[in-house]
Amino acid sequence: MKRIILGAALGVSVFASSAWAIDNPAFNALPGFIQGDIAHIAYDGITDDLLTAGLGASGLAGAAPVFNEPLAPTPAELRRLAIYNNYRALVDTVPGGGYGSFFGPGVGAAGEGLIAGEEYLAFMTVPGSDVLVTVMAQVPDRFDPANACIVTAPSSGSRGIYGAIGTAGEWGLKKGCAVVYTDKGTGTGSHNLETDSAQRRDGTLTNGEEVVQFRADLSDTARGDFSALWPDRFAFKHAHSKVNPEADWGQHVLQSIEFGFYVLNEKFGRQLPNDETLITLKPNNTLVIASSVSNGGGSSVRAAEQDHQGLIDGVAVSEPNVNPRVDTGFTIRQGDGPVITEHSRSLLDYTTALAVYQGCANLAPAIRDTAPLNAVFNSPVVGENICNSLANKGLVTGATLDERATDALRILNEDFGIQPEQNLLAPVHFGLAVAQSISMTYANAYGRAGVEDRVCDLSLAATDAAGAVTPLAPTTEAALFSASNGIPPTAGVNLVYDGALGQPTNLAASASPSSSQLDYGLDALLCLRSLAQGSDAVTGGALSGNAAAQADAIATGISEVRASGDLRGKPTVFVTGRADAILPINHTSRPYYGLNQRVEGKASNLRYYEILNAHHLDVLNGFPGLADRYVPLHHYYFQALDLVWATLKNRQPLPPSQVVRTVPRGAITSPLTEANLPAISPDPAASDRIRFVDNQLRIPE
Repeated sequence: MKRIILGAALGVSVFASSAWAIDNPAFNALPGFIQGDIAHIAYDGITDDLLTAGLGASGLAGAAPVFNEPLAPTPAELRRLAIYNNYRALVDTVPGGGYGSFFGPGVGAAGEGLIAGEEYLAFMTVPGSDVLVTVMAQVPDRFDPANACIVTAPSSGSRGIYGAIGTAGEWGLKKGCAVVYTDKGTGTGSHNLETDSAQRRDGTLTNGEEVVQFRADLSDTARGDFSALWPDRFAFKHAHSKVNPEADWGQHVLQSIEFGFYVLNEKFGRQLPNDETLITLKPNNTLVIASSVSNGGGSSVRAAEQDHQGLIDGVAVSEPNVNPRVDTGFTIRQGDGPVITEHSRSLLDYTTALAVYQGCANLAPAIRDTAPLNAVFNSPVVGENICNSLANKGLVTGATLDERATDALRILNEDFGIQPEQNLLAPVHFGLAVAQSISMTYANAYGRAGVEDRVCDLSLAATDAAGAVTPLAPTTEAALFSASNGIPPTAGVNLVYDGALGQPTNLAASASPSSSQLDYGLDALLCLRSLAQGSDAVTGGALSGNAAAQADAIATGISEVRASGDLRGKPTVFVTGRADAILPINHTSRPYYGLNQRVEGKASNLRYYEILNAHHLDVLNGFPGLADRYVPLHHYYFQALDLVWATLKNRQPLPPSQVVRTVPRGAITSPLTEANLPAISPDPAASDRIRFVDNQLRIPE
């Protein structure tokens, strides 16, 4: 392994040709958005590599790597653990679930699947902001300039720069493509307000004046004053950068592609002997697929919509987080079920509803004992307290616990358009604080709030066994770059309800002042719900003062992230699991497809494949109770990429939009086979086709 710093002084590669910048400034000159130097490391594919950090397929499925010095891990150790954790966070590596047979580094590759190549890491900014965004390009040694290709890999969720390593990263590197990554302004950047400690680009900690991934916009005096009142708190980049990073996710992806072209031309651009003709990699001779999953998938979709330069040839995404522009001119209907008119709710709208009602709905007889891991992750006592508090506030009806919980479930399914197929997974997500963490982070991000605003009396800190705030252990903080997913609770940093009864307390262990019971800080969750809907969640009355201002700011932020539905005719594939309980399909993939049909009409090249018995977090399929019911959506994501590749390379038509009827394996001890995972059909039966007819999106049952 060798380490080189490019452009440390002048922002120009040490091996750049000045002729390149003259001939092709768009793709041969260092982009103006790059800030500072570019770190360049070559990996031999033996001791270390691009895809697995030297762990190989078996290492990724094994025990986590450890640091030699837990208080001072090296950049290489942090990178290795980050790749390990990010890969396993999205991909089920438990035997029998498809890893090693349908996907994984060793599938279709030699040995352990290590990939030699070079990695280029830098900071960038977008116009109008000085908040640093991480960008990275990986170029495998087998990259062929004569058959050049680039795959985008913006991180999923709020993850850091390696957040898509096991998804778009694996597929692209195996194809011999360059893969360009960005943390999209989210990432693992955290700032310890007590000690002023933050993470350098390589993940190591500093409390000096060096450039770091993120520091809160506070003077030393303001930070000290804040810590005196609220000790041991953290600021996180996604929540507290004050820029609503999601509004720029498309721009981040487009800039990552430009960065990729620059890196490739630094490496492969040359002049023929005795000829002034410059051989340059650029969009018209390089195949570019915009890709990734979840938030990363949504980012690539937005990039395709905003692609005025023609950088992107096709799009292949899985379970994309898209907030489509609301268009009431079409409806959605699954089989003979109800006609859905109120689709396209925003992420914060449906997520705050889940945060408020799901804790009670977990106890509904329809799912109480059948939802996998419900009893493991959720306290029935807390659930009952939530139900009682909601009833006392007039938000659910019923005289008994069963009736109240059933009404909470009805509200989610009927009022908020959350499909019944998602009900069995929602309890485990509530137990993992998925909706709660998203609600807090995105309310702050959309409203451009700072950590000092403590929106809805919520803050971030480590907590002890009783829920009280405590300093984060130094060894835990040293590993944050590798262990954090960027959206607390994560890696030892929890959501803290500062307004909890008694003292600031871990939200999950909080009692609300209005109820005096352990109810998961329901008052704080109702506050977030009020900001999302723009009115008091309990009374329905108008908000006033600071709450009204915050709600207005949040509404503006949401309007900035709405997708247009115009993919500019690019061949595009969406794959989404019908049981997705994080990004409900009636507000994301389904209405985006409908909007696209309205916007592009017959010019549309978007195909939508809805996968039965699949959901958002494949990693959960490694647990009994889930493994027997669900199949890996990841397998179909790779099919989506294969289909777009075949379309762009070989002009193979994309299959029609369809429902794919998978077959669950029935037990975690029964390995998945091809019989469980039917391929997306080039000619699906009429009863499986998804159609847009008479301004209605019709989904087969």
